[in-house]
Amino acid sequence: MGPDGSSHSIDVTATAFLLAGAAAVLGGGAACAAGAPSSTASGSSAAAAGATAAGSRDAGTGAAPDPTAAARDRLVDYLATRGIGDARVLAALRAVPRHLFVPEAWRAEAYEDRALPIEEGQTISQPFVVATMTELAALRPTDRVLEVGTGSGYQAAILASLAAEVYTIEIVTPLARSAEERLRRLGYKNVHVRAGDGYRGWPEVAPFDAIVVTAAPPAVPPPLQDQLAPGGRLVIPVGDDYQELKVFTRAAAGTGLAERTVFPVTFVPMTGEAARGR
Repeated sequence: MGPDGSSHSIDVTATAFLLAGAAAVLGGGAACAAGAPSSTASGSSAAAAGATAAGSRDAGTGAAPDPTAAARDRLVDYLATRGIGDARVLAALRAVPRHLFVPEAWRAEAYEDRALPIEEGQTISQPFVVATMTELAALRPTDRVLEVGTGSGYQAAILASLAAEVYTIEIVTPLARSAEERLRRLGYKNVHVRAGDGYRGWPEVAPFDAIVVTAAPPAVPPPLQDQLAPGGRLVIPVGDDYQELKVFTRAAAGTGLAERTVFPVTFVPMTGEAARGR
């Protein structure tokens, strides 16, 4: 991951999960360089659009089935053994075609539980971390969600499969533009992408029922806390040399935030305004 902190980059210590046959299913001759880094109707239709874009076909047509389905199923089954228990989250991970959110050269490894390189020197997060943060956000079909750090758009696509509207901000402008195009092409009509610094959130469309942040500030940005709706959840890594994934929940009455620490993590630091106090 490069120095731009608002895109996905997380390294969680875990046993590597290699999916048998994934290279044969997805590779298409792609080679991977050694040493690389390890339900609203709209959301459901978007997942279906992604599967179609991946080359899947209805069994009744007699055409070839989605060649990535088995690898995706194995990944999701593995995540369930690691403690991901929300059935809606698992279904979203099963539906969203992760290989379409990574460069073609890395698609053979799209369904391994590891971070992978994307454009602009950034990475797409490890599926276990995507699943954990999504589960912690506790999304309902009517929720409005803010994501800080769009990356390639994969986390946004997962969120969009579970919530009514997703607003996502990416500090690296070329990434924001490519993610916007990718999400549009795959049919995610309930995702809104903005290029810019996510430290101050998106006040014009606040408040949000959930906020998911994919880069670590030294302290929680006050504007993000202020943009949580009553009962809202903020899922964010916090810290410098030592970081922890935290969940802040606003009381239903709208006053006060309850804080919970989940586990230690390693994210890239949030850049932009968040970096000024470092």
